[in-house]
Amino acid sequence: MKAPKTAAVAATGAWTDPDGYRMPSGEVHAWTPGTNQTLCGLSIHRSELRRFSHVEWVDVQPATGRDADQVSDVCRRCAAAMGRRRDERPWKRTDPRP
Repeated sequence: MKAPKTAAVAATGAWTDPDGYRMPSGEVHAWTPGTNQTLCGLSIHRSELRRFSHVEWVDVQPATGRDADQVSDVCRRCAAAMGRRRDERPWKRTDPRP
């Protein structure tokens, strides 16, 4: 299955920025609008997540996102479903035998 190119955000909390827009806080999950579950399989209703269809997934990444001020955790399974690769690790494997 191919990773979706864009996804909206579902989060455990919300806050209002100085401009008056609702922004996600707490743990964030990737969500495709029109469905009732996140990309990792959580039901939005049963998990009591809040939907943010106006916020894109790339905007809540703590390293580079502009809307990540109150984000405490990013779901690893949703990040993998959005295409974060396994080889994006700080270490590198080397061949011990020349």
